[in-house]
Amino acid sequence: MTDTDAERNPMIMSLFRKKTATEPVYAVYSSIVAQSRRPVFYAQWGVPDTVTGRFDMISLHMALLFRRLRNGPAGSREFSQAVFDLFFKDMDRSLREMGVSDLGVPKKIQKMGNIFFGLLAAMNEAMDRNDADALAGVLARNVFDGQDTPELRALADYVFARDAELATQPVEAITAGSIQFEAAA
Repeated sequence: MTDTDAERNPMIMSLFRKKTATEPVYAVYSSIVAQSRRPVFYAQWGVPDTVTGRFDMISLHMALLFRRLRNGPAGSREFSQAVFDLFFKDMDRSLREMGVSDLGVPKKIQKMGNIFFGLLAAMNEAMDRNDADALAGVLARNVFDGQDTPELRALADYVFARDAELATQPVEAITAGSIQFEAAA
């Protein structure tokens, strides 16, 4: 990773710093993972039930969390960073369990980080404009291999609804470990 990469993706560099995640961080991350594993995404909305599809769904919910915390009080950024760190420690562990070599893990983690940041930036841009078509395009590229599926609009509607729902939850409650996701359709 070059210095320029580190400057653009400071959260990736934090993977190499030693930090202890707190209970609220684990609680929020666990809620994100649980929501991302809901069968509706895979059985009804056509998200591929693969390692990549599951990563995409966790990334999508992480992006929603980051959107909620991006303009919060000072501690919000540190909390986001801690959840991000835990996410990628979990991805590191998963890759190793799948048999990826010690030399291959950092390259895969960097690629996953770039995918996540690309998704986050594209989602923010589309959602800040309240552009459902643009969000559908982002989801098509990132979740459905570029295909415009009938289920794509259901997922886009879900993302907008969860974003609005998270906007009503106090940042202080989230950083204390309580994040609520309504059930998917």
